[in-house]
Amino acid sequence: MPKLKTKSGAKKRFKFTASGKVKAGVAGKRHRLISHNSKYIRQNRGTQVMSDADARKIKSYMPYA
Repeated sequence: MPKLKTKSGAKKRFKFTASGKVKAGVAGKRHRLISHNSKYIRQNRGTQVMSDADARKIKSYMPYA
């Protein structure tokens, strides 16, 4: 059987936890932050765990992760 390729965009954007959940950076933090309030900016620091539906799709992009 041929090897499956990992989607290189997914490789750069997602990491897996030890239990197999998918972590990703929070969207909406790159530019135009003046329109967001401080609470929004503060709460969206770091990473978040993706929902189960999204995680299933991401895992198909990364077959060997």
